[in-house]
Amino acid sequence: MAIHIKNGIVIDPKNKIKAEKMDLFIKDGKIVDEKAVKKEECQVIDATNKLVVAGGVDMHAHIAGSKINTGRTMRPEEMRVVRRVADTFRAAVGRVLLTAPAIGYEYAKMGYTVSFEAAQPPIGALHTHEELDAIPMIDKAALPVFGNWHLVFKFVEEKNIEKLKAFIAWAIERTKGFGVKAVNPGGVEAWMYGKNVRSLDDQVPGFNITPREIITSLIQATEELKLPHSVHLHCNNLGVPGNYQTTIETIKLASKFSNSKRQVLHVTHVQFNSYAGSSWRDAASGAAEIAKVVNSIDNVTIDMGQPIFGHATAMTGDAPFQFTLHRLTGAKWSNKDSEVEGGAGIVPLVYLPNNPVHALQWAIGLELGLLIDSNKVVLTTDYPNGGPFTEYPYVMAMLMSRKMREKELQKVSPYVQKATGLAAIDKEKTLEELIHMTRSLPAKILGLENKGHLGIGADADVAIYDLNPLDVDTSNEFEKVYKALKTAVYTIKGGEIIVKNGELVKEVWGRTYWVDARSKVDLEAVMPDIENYFQYYSIELQNYGVEESWIRMPERIVVG
Repeated sequence: MAIHIKNGIVIDPKNKIKAEKMDLFIKDGKIVDEKAVKKEECQVIDATNKLVVAGGVDMHAHIAGSKINTGRTMRPEEMRVVRRVADTFRAAVGRVLLTAPAIGYEYAKMGYTVSFEAAQPPIGALHTHEELDAIPMIDKAALPVFGNWHLVFKFVEEKNIEKLKAFIAWAIERTKGFGVKAVNPGGVEAWMYGKNVRSLDDQVPGFNITPREIITSLIQATEELKLPHSVHLHCNNLGVPGNYQTTIETIKLASKFSNSKRQVLHVTHVQFNSYAGSSWRDAASGAAEIAKVVNSIDNVTIDMGQPIFGHATAMTGDAPFQFTLHRLTGAKWSNKDSEVEGGAGIVPLVYLPNNPVHALQWAIGLELGLLIDSNKVVLTTDYPNGGPFTEYPYVMAMLMSRKMREKELQKVSPYVQKATGLAAIDKEKTLEELIHMTRSLPAKILGLENKGHLGIGADADVAIYDLNPLDVDTSNEFEKVYKALKTAVYTIKGGEIIVKNGELVKEVWGRTYWVDARSKVDLEAVMPDIENYFQYYSIELQNYGVEESWIRMPERIVVG
């Protein structure tokens, strides 16, 4: 059935629509022109005095795969929390580490329709896709991890960019992945020897290469392959006081490359890489310095990695950092090595407002969101590392209201007053900027042309909120803003109403995107190297990877 959204107040940054009262029409899962439907046959949604926007796009979260399952095992108390669902929907379990059905349901209720798994161990791709297939309501994809894969090291060391490109194309197809993710490049390999890398020019044990060479080679290969998304980078030295300098040096590497359509480097959860100081005794914010550099370079974007006070679970492909976190907190710890591909760690934690370090992290995330140009920064919590994605509206409201920030600052450790500049920041983002940071910008960064906007031909992923942008004062009515954005009045996914009046009404299955760049490379040239390396694997090469037919609703994006 076609849908007529009537009298809504639309904000659509990509199409330069700024809180305009207008109608939208949906047919066959797409936004269409009024002439394409028969009004008398449409289901009408009265959106009078309500905000109408594209469905939210979460470009960096950990929603599927071995890490989140290990986290669930380590936190059995999470599974005692049963979240309220409607009628015949499946059980939605978990507080922060949600089960697969709960992940889809909570995104949908919040008005989000896309989420990307940000770190897929290549050898665990089948597990990741099986779990992605169990998440309803949203479109999704996974980013396989390349930054510590021995075959990447081999081709970087040989300075063989053609083989590196062929290997990336092969690996993305085998994992049914979306792009190139790198986590602490070279550092996880060093961890295999009880070490780490502390600078971009440290040599990786066993290989005559450095993190600088790994990052620049991956950027070059990604750009020459013309992948829809840039290199997606988790910087070296994450979680270490003084690491903001490494982050700035890394960001500047992008200056050597150009792309007229998008960034060449996306640096993720930058809050965890924005610390000044020499130890946790004198740790402070380096966010302002990072913001200056990001704002001065056209081809770099970031996301925040905003902590939320309360329960969280650190899980990342950065194994040495997780061991350090375990030693700092005394919390449980699990380590996961992935053949010759990388390694991960998991540590449960709780962010406490009266803890100086936790309060510092909380403040730094907000500084990044406020100080960096809204065309360059995406709102994330690095779920579940910084906390639940369900609190995105809390972060949105704080970015729009200095009064709310002042109120929240009274609840946290006074250490942030001297260690950060948050209290002095007058900037208040507009509602339009926040819609951009959670819809059109992440879709653009990922290269998803039909997502994040409401133009003709866009996917009919729509969220309607009980908020009148022409009437609300986002600076003073922050509680109203938070409440409205927390739960959508309507969420429409692919032209189907899945949430009505804040309640789930229908379970649907979204697509899983993957990128096919094989036509851009000579795969035969790299296969002997791949076959040779599989002598170190626990499985045979012919059993490695995921077939498209195994995925519930695959969507192949062919490059070239």
